[in-house]
Amino acid sequence: MKSIRHFTLAAVLAGLVAGAQAHSEVSEASALSALPIAVSVAAPVVLLSAGATLSVVAVEYSAAGALCVLERASDGARTTLRLSGQAAAGLSLAAGTVVVVTAVSTGWVLSTASRAIAFVPNESGNALLYNERVTR
Repeated sequence: MKSIRHFTLAAVLAGLVAGAQAHSEVSEASALSALPIAVSVAAPVVLLSAGATLSVVAVEYSAAGALCVLERASDGARTTLRLSGQAAAGLSLAAGTVVVVTAVSTGWVLSTASRAIAFVPNESGNALLYNERVTR
C-alpha cells in the first residue's frame, strides 16, 4: 500500500512538469525531455515490469487534473495515476484505454497509442535527475 502511495505522489509530481510547445517541429529528444517525470524509485516495480499492459478502469477529471485507475491485464493488480491539469489537458483517457509500460535503461515509460504520458525513473534514472530553483 505504501508503494502505491509513493507512485501516486510521483504521478502528482510528474504533472507539475509542463511540456514546452513553442515549435511544432520538436525533435524526438526534445519531446522526451518534456515528458512528465514521476520521481519515485519506490514505484511498484511489479506493476511496471517490461512489456506490461495496463487498462484504464476509471478516470475522474476535475479542475485540478485527472485521477486514473489502472489495472494490469495479467493478474488484475491496480494502481492510481494522478495527473495535474496541465499534464491531463492534452490526454484523451477513458475507461478501456490501454496503457503500455516500456522499460528503458533509466526507468519505465507509460504510453497510450504510442504517445508517452509519463516517465518513472529507476535508481540509475533517479541519479540523473537534478532540480534546483534559480533565484536572483
